[in-house]
Amino acid sequence: MALHSGAFCFHGFPTVAHESLRHRQWVVKSSGFLRSRVVSKSHLKFKVKAFSGDGGLVESNDSSLVVCFGEMLIDFVPTTNGLSLAEAPAFKKAPGGAPANVAVGIARLGGSSAFIGKVGADEFGYMLADILKENNVSNEGMLFDPGARTALAFVTLRNDGEREFMFYRNPSADMLLQESELNYDLIKKAKIFHYGSISLITEPCKSAHIAAAKAAKDAGAVLSYDPNLRLPLWPSAESAIEGILSIWDIADIIKVSEEEINFLTRGEDPFDDAVVRKLFHPNLKLLLVTEGPGGCRYYTKEFSGRVKGLKVDAIDTTGAGDAFVAGILSQLATDLSLLQKEDKLRDALLFANACGALTVMERGAIPALPDKDAVLNAIFKTVS
Repeated sequence: MALHSGAFCFHGFPTVAHESLRHRQWVVKSSGFLRSRVVSKSHLKFKVKAFSGDGGLVESNDSSLVVCFGEMLIDFVPTTNGLSLAEAPAFKKAPGGAPANVAVGIARLGGSSAFIGKVGADEFGYMLADILKENNVSNEGMLFDPGARTALAFVTLRNDGEREFMFYRNPSADMLLQESELNYDLIKKAKIFHYGSISLITEPCKSAHIAAAKAAKDAGAVLSYDPNLRLPLWPSAESAIEGILSIWDIADIIKVSEEEINFLTRGEDPFDDAVVRKLFHPNLKLLLVTEGPGGCRYYTKEFSGRVKGLKVDAIDTTGAGDAFVAGILSQLATDLSLLQKEDKLRDALLFANACGALTVMERGAIPALPDKDAVLNAIFKTVS
């Protein structure tokens, strides 16, 4: 049954609904799967696109294209953990923005991806467009606004690698994308259309988001949704719940964190399957719940389970969830039958968990996203 704003009676807001949403620490001990089984290189048949010797794509494969819609920005990450923004001696400039992270993550893994969004007609905006191109992501859907700046986010890192955010976007260019500016030809090529919720906060981007998702759906694309809650950007906790759930029922695939389940259900237990199932709407094909270092849970109409995470030392958790999404979407883009085959889905989720784990070992989002070889090597070490 779908969870709509106001459809259930809850009492009060969860403790997570304050100035910043914190993610769990990536310090995990994992040695296997939910079920004991032997995994070999021949069994883990992850699909990737061939690359030419100079790093360019051999060919464009629109039949497996993932189009990511939303924000792209600059994260400024402190070079020293455990300090406030005022105390940090220096910051590392890192490209980011959840949908853009996913697009780059897919391309790094050998997949075909494109990004649609707006940045400022400034040095940061042009730099971000170049970064997409350098990472084999199509940026033909990217626009430049001469009247607004590219969004910035300063990120504080605790000693455990967890984050809090301070955003500069009043308004930033991504908020000003208009429906009339959308590249519908690109949208209609998508096998999977991926998006978050930040683009739903203000107009005109909200209307552009809704129009783009509808166009993708009408063209036969699978819709992938990661709410990626950033509460300080919303007017209130209630508006965030209402906005996030307003497009919930159109998605085919939804990825949420434990904290987001707690938030959307106003304090209910995110580890209770009955609570999670409230978020499962009739047309949903796959609901994924990420547990940070614990791995992830998966729910379909036919089956559910858990795939454990990998043991790593966390430096910066920025982009870990996006790397996970890139990992699973890169597999689904080449074989949507994974949604009906639990064993193959579990292998794909192991791959996605490894993507997330490797990303927390470096600072920043896009700079830390792994390639296919690094992911496979991490998996083989874990299961050997």
